[in-house]
Amino acid sequence: MTLPFIEIIESVTPDPNMLMWKFEDEDKEIKNGAVLTVRESQSALFLNEGQLADVFTAGKYILDTENIPFLTRLKGWKYGFKSPFKADVYFFNTHQFINLKWGTPAPVLMRDNMFGQVRIRAFGSFNIRITDVGKFFKQYAGTYPRLSVIELEYQLRDFIAPKFGEVLAQANISVVDAAGSLSMLNEKVQPLIQPYFTDLGVEVTQFAISSVTLPEEVTKHYDNVTGMNMVTDMNKFSQFSQANAMGKDNSRIADAAQQAIAMGMIMNQLKPSNSTPNEPAPQEDVAARLKKLKTLFEAELINEAEYTAKKEELLKLL
Repeated sequence: MTLPFIEIIESVTPDPNMLMWKFEDEDKEIKNGAVLTVRESQSALFLNEGQLADVFTAGKYILDTENIPFLTRLKGWKYGFKSPFKADVYFFNTHQFINLKWGTPAPVLMRDNMFGQVRIRAFGSFNIRITDVGKFFKQYAGTYPRLSVIELEYQLRDFIAPKFGEVLAQANISVVDAAGSLSMLNEKVQPLIQPYFTDLGVEVTQFAISSVTLPEEVTKHYDNVTGMNMVTDMNKFSQFSQANAMGKDNSRIADAAQQAIAMGMIMNQLKPSNSTPNEPAPQEDVAARLKKLKTLFEAELINEAEYTAKKEELLKLL
């Protein structure tokens, strides 16, 4: 049998992401003396004839005119102050909502002494909680029957991005230092965005910039600089660069690298060893060099003229 009046008002959070939800009253009136239970990390708001009547924090309440002053201000009594009353009840989650995401929807423009004007992107997270239920309801939530933190997150991230750009412009740091100054930027951004959140009855309990993405051309430049700083043997680095270039087909760098390596092999491998101009080289040494010369020719690392000329030169050493 359906009770004519509501005697118990309580609600378990229907969704961990829920910021606010309306108590389902099926358009019934609340009995005078009904029990309201608000759990920890919850608040309850009573709305009468479109106006905020009262806000209740965690606890158990007997809803009568002696304990709840706002009941004496309600309009439309039919039977005096002992009668049931009509009010809309909204519950709120007041715990922290953590790890909400923000990012720059478009690149942020910053000035850099080396690269001029550079566009960068940034990403991060923030934690919030409702600190003023009445203000949050009036300034943001309105009379939506349900409101999730995901909907709020989308709107807040659009506000955070411009503030990040403002701080970046005022910081006067180079583009490469931006990625290494995240803690400093965090401290500067959070105070700037907090007033906006305060106007909504919300507190930013933590704000973090997790990454700053540099433009591809800037990243490539510093990768090259870092690579050169790691080079301790320029001769080996040159050999490595030439070998790497050979892997790039149909390029002038590959052709030049192949010719340079081929000539280097000829000069190093075919020059007489342990001999003087007046002393002929051992026959076995000449034979070995002839085999190497033939290998180079068959691999098309030297042309026929070079092969013939070097071959005649080696044969004279026998």
